[in-house]
Amino acid sequence: MPRSDRSRSSAGARAGAVGIGANLMLFSGKLIAGTLSGSVSVTADAMNNLSDAGSSLVTLLGFKLAGKPADQDHPYGHARYEYLSGLAVAAMILFIGFELAKASVSRIIHPAAVVFDMVTVLVLMGSITVKLGLWLYYRHLGRKLHSEALLATAADSRNDCVATGAVLLSGVVQLFTGWQVDGWMGLGVAAFILYSGIFLAKTTISPLLGEAAGPELREQILDEIRTQPLVLGYHDLMVHDYGPDRRFASIHVEMDSRRDPLQCHEIIDRLERECYESHGIHLVIHYDPVITDDPEQDRVRSLVQRTLEQIDPRLRLHDLRVIADREEVFFDIALPSDLEKDKPKLQSHLDAALAPYRATITFDPEAFDCHR
Repeated sequence: MPRSDRSRSSAGARAGAVGIGANLMLFSGKLIAGTLSGSVSVTADAMNNLSDAGSSLVTLLGFKLAGKPADQDHPYGHARYEYLSGLAVAAMILFIGFELAKASVSRIIHPAAVVFDMVTVLVLMGSITVKLGLWLYYRHLGRKLHSEALLATAADSRNDCVATGAVLLSGVVQLFTGWQVDGWMGLGVAAFILYSGIFLAKTTISPLLGEAAGPELREQILDEIRTQPLVLGYHDLMVHDYGPDRRFASIHVEMDSRRDPLQCHEIIDRLERECYESHGIHLVIHYDPVITDDPEQDRVRSLVQRTLEQIDPRLRLHDLRVIADREEVFFDIALPSDLEKDKPKLQSHLDAALAPYRATITFDPEAFDCHR
């Protein structure tokens, strides 16, 4: 296992162990306090901590499995286990949140007196302090490791502070006013749990489905490309995420067709290597030779660009190639998703504008557009 993988797995295991220990301690204290006081909201908060302990256990296992090296069956590694562990945690959180919501609704319908004493107050205040510490710890480690799972756990710890504060507030309200708001506060805690589960599910499902490259990642890749003055343009950036630190990308770069292909190959090789060394991104660059001294191609390019601008300024042109003796022109268009249904209309409009040329158009998703 590479050192970076070992370090990530070790840090994730430590974070999981800390979460398990802290949440089991809080669960025990709150369960005792909730049982003695008869408070469904305190008991709900205890169950929330139990779910957090289970979440930490799943996170620990996820990091361990994600740290397994690549093998013949999984040449891209096992880093997506981290996303799968997050998804399992989300399912656990949603189940417990739903069950606690039912218990809280029952308490609202059938209210009962709650004995709110100093022990309960101290337990809840201690819980808020511990959860604040966990929030800061997970946030720091999540940012350091670029781990969505740990950042989601940090957000969950922050939400727990608010939830436990609400439980504490319900006891204070009942103590001074006699209003029985325990069930309502329990329902509020359940709502926080459900919110955290939904948020975590969205965070982990998105990369599993294959989300677009984020602005920061796009800029990291494009910054490497822009350092090379012989690159005239670039387009079609596609990123495949196989888990944290397992990112693969491809991009097309345009270079003058008159340049020595061996020189272009050397430049592309160096760009790919530097991108991996600097950002840990496995980059594959496709070389597009561009004709820069053909007046007819320049004329056709300007005509296509003007036509696209008139149709919709968001349309982007690249990879234009003109074969004058056959009256054919080939090019790609980066197409916004809301114009997907208008492809036949766009083809017809461009055919009319380019006559007598016959246009062969490839429509690319706008998500892959990084045109220069």
